[in-house]
Amino acid sequence: MKPGRRFRFAVSLALACAGLPDPGRALDQPVRIGVLSDMSGPFSDQVGAGSVAAARLALEDFARESGGMKVELLSADHQNKPDIGLGIARRWLDQENVSAIVDLPNSGVALAVANLLRERNRVALASSAMTSDLTGKFCAPTTVQWVSDTWAQGSATARALAERGAKQWYFLTVDYALGHALERDATRALGETGGRSTGGSRLPLGTGDFSSALLTAQSSGAQVLALANTGADMINAIKQAGEFGLTPKMKVAALFIQLSDTHSLGLATAQGLQLVSAFYWDRDARTRAFGERFAAVMNGRRPTEDHAGVYSATLAYLRAVRAAGTVEGDRVVATMRKAPIEDPLFGTVTIRPDGRAVHDMYLYEVKAPAESQRPYDYYRHVTTIAGDQAFRPMKDGDCPMKDQAK
Repeated sequence: MKPGRRFRFAVSLALACAGLPDPGRALDQPVRIGVLSDMSGPFSDQVGAGSVAAARLALEDFARESGGMKVELLSADHQNKPDIGLGIARRWLDQENVSAIVDLPNSGVALAVANLLRERNRVALASSAMTSDLTGKFCAPTTVQWVSDTWAQGSATARALAERGAKQWYFLTVDYALGHALERDATRALGETGGRSTGGSRLPLGTGDFSSALLTAQSSGAQVLALANTGADMINAIKQAGEFGLTPKMKVAALFIQLSDTHSLGLATAQGLQLVSAFYWDRDARTRAFGERFAAVMNGRRPTEDHAGVYSATLAYLRAVRAAGTVEGDRVVATMRKAPIEDPLFGTVTIRPDGRAVHDMYLYEVKAPAESQRPYDYYRHVTTIAGDQAFRPMKDGDCPMKDQAK
């Protein structure tokens, strides 16, 4: 045996006996990350090409500290269909040796892919998935939900409007996992404040004509039109609510609106909307620096909270892989949970046993056109919601792993 191989064998044996990972053996192949996104559908402005760009920025930053660890990036369009998303994920795992999948907008796709990754012991970085069931009844030791969820969005929005006396809501809900969870979690928070739902309409993803649902909402006696949808569906619903004269008589509560949606609506239409977000590019010096880097590779666009989530989750994952010396999913996520993460975009982040990344959230109000001083200067900060108040308590989430926190 050559001296180098003998030494290598001795080190590997010593590490194995000590129960420690062998970085050289575990990471002798490139670590591959797949960005599984909506590249052409109703969420493509929120995620899509911007998510791929954000992941590349994370890889650039990690390269400075990688210690020679090689990383490769793949991307694909799941077309908002769980079967297509699962097919891509299986191919990546079986043929491309992918160790983590990030982004995962569309809660139905995210739930399916996260379950597959649990079976294969690889990591789901569900940075753009919103259903709170990912950290509830479908939690997994290989899943991290980074940005927000339906509990955080619904609870903060319902409480903010209820405090102003707007306690009767009518829901326009996109008819799949995201919409169902948004409506469920907002209704729970509304009830806790003494409010109630006056009814609702469920509509398929990609609905273009909301006229019937809006007329029903108008006659329901509700004070609030609650939009349990996002992306193009939400944009169309807000525009048509104005055309049908629902606003300003009814308040519009957009339970999940992002910067790209506000940009598409325009400030003249969106002004006054209140929204909950984990990230805004113009919040402080560090978020502005990231916003400018992102704009430089995205033709001037500023990042959404989902784009920021892809960047931060990817960087945290790669650092954990390097520290753990393995791509085994449960061990990598356990490493991510060991200590708080000081993230430049989300502040202090702690990852709970149920996979929920906990950080501060923010309530913003959309500015009037005259208040905006430069491109994408859209939001005015209203209040900060501390992380321990922003997200569902782990004991209430029905995640079997919650007992690990005791």
